[in-house]
Amino acid sequence: MSSIRRSLLFQLADNYIGVVLQLASTLIIARLLTPTEIGIFAVAAVLAALASQFRDFGLGEYLIQEKVLTDQKIRAAFAANIMTSWLMAVVFFSASWPIAKFYNQGGVGDVMRIQAINFLLVPFGAVTMAFFRRELHYRPIFIAGLLANITTFVVAVIGALAGLSYLSLAISSLAGLIVTVGVSVLYRPKNFPRWPSLTGFADVFHFSKHAMGIYFFGQIGKSAPEAVIGRALDMASVAFFSRANGLMEIFNRTVLRAALPICLPYFAQESRRGERTAPGYLKATTLLTGVGWPFFVVIGLLAFSAIRLLYGPQWMPSVALAQILCLVAVLELPYWLATEVMIAEGRIDQSNRLQFIVQGLRLASLVLVFPFGLPGACWGLAIAALLGALVSHRFLHRIIGLHFREVVIACKPSLLVTLVTAMPAALLSTFVTQSEGNFLYVFLGCGACTVIVWLLALKLCHHPFWSEVALIFGKLRAKFSASKTQPTEAE
Repeated sequence: MSSIRRSLLFQLADNYIGVVLQLASTLIIARLLTPTEIGIFAVAAVLAALASQFRDFGLGEYLIQEKVLTDQKIRAAFAANIMTSWLMAVVFFSASWPIAKFYNQGGVGDVMRIQAINFLLVPFGAVTMAFFRRELHYRPIFIAGLLANITTFVVAVIGALAGLSYLSLAISSLAGLIVTVGVSVLYRPKNFPRWPSLTGFADVFHFSKHAMGIYFFGQIGKSAPEAVIGRALDMASVAFFSRANGLMEIFNRTVLRAALPICLPYFAQESRRGERTAPGYLKATTLLTGVGWPFFVVIGLLAFSAIRLLYGPQWMPSVALAQILCLVAVLELPYWLATEVMIAEGRIDQSNRLQFIVQGLRLASLVLVFPFGLPGACWGLAIAALLGALVSHRFLHRIIGLHFREVVIACKPSLLVTLVTAMPAALLSTFVTQSEGNFLYVFLGCGACTVIVWLLALKLCHHPFWSEVALIFGKLRAKFSASKTQPTEAE
């Protein structure tokens, strides 16, 4: 457990620094670029994310879950990564012109051609980083993330100030990837295989064809709103939705992106030892909802102030969208780890099938954008999230023996914590109208109060997350006490 906590601390540090830099970049970029310019990059970015699922080919998950990992299997994974990444580089580059014509925006094609370079570089760092994840060795991953985030921030801001418009965001992404690959090469173990090989490729392909489907369907569901909105409405509408969804990304960056890379290796270790994975899944769900539910409820209540502070007055149409998307996140969170636990159990085919159904529901829900615009699309996503939770539970009940009563018991402490934590924001929203004149004081004051109330609620409700918080505080207090007594002992 200590290795898991240490890995999680590295991941949290990486994500928190990244969030700070991303927020700082957003504050600047949102005021330098227009909604249309940001919308152009957003469309190209979701297309690149979709293509990356073919590029990655599920190879990271293959290396992590493989029970006996040999040098030959690593070489085969490296070969597969090169073939798929370089193939997608050619496809993505070639598709940039017809896609730009489809959206009637030449800028989308310009961004795609820069992003195609990323695909050529990814294989030289991806396999090594997956190996670090398998071993829960997160120090190199932290260093790579830190340097890449700083590079991306600096390049994006300088590019925007230099008048490169949406191209500044594409170039900054490429610069960050170059740094990540460089760090992975620098920290690669001396005995780590350096050359690809086709021997054993069939085994890699057998696993990866299912894993690729999982993340491909997942990315379709994630990318579909921007892609559909961009075609049905306009690029400015894409940007408004993207900024509303940006509030959700704060939680994704600070918590989910730190937890998810660790959950799969943790579940896989439990499975390799022959232990039941359901208890670990339930504990992880309790911890995630204990942080996520209060965050999304409070952000929903303070959406006006949050968006006004982060993005500026021109982005206020995103407020109502953000509030609906907070509800979507609340519904999705209890089953967010379903894919990871099913892969760890060796049921990659069933995990693939689940993603196909869940993301199909999201895609079908977006038809509401046509008669009801952006709010209709968001409410459609809420309906899809509820149906997706029901489907996910059915799969987990069959594969890991998860019962609905267990989920309710696991989430009950988080529900109590959420109700208590949301009280300050709920009372303020009832008696105070958030406006241009008070948004800063409302967000900062209510935000600080909410953090204090959340910590008290964790302790009073005996939430398992409090044990982790208390452990961190205990270690910090011990180090502080030791530093105070050290000079005295020296004397």
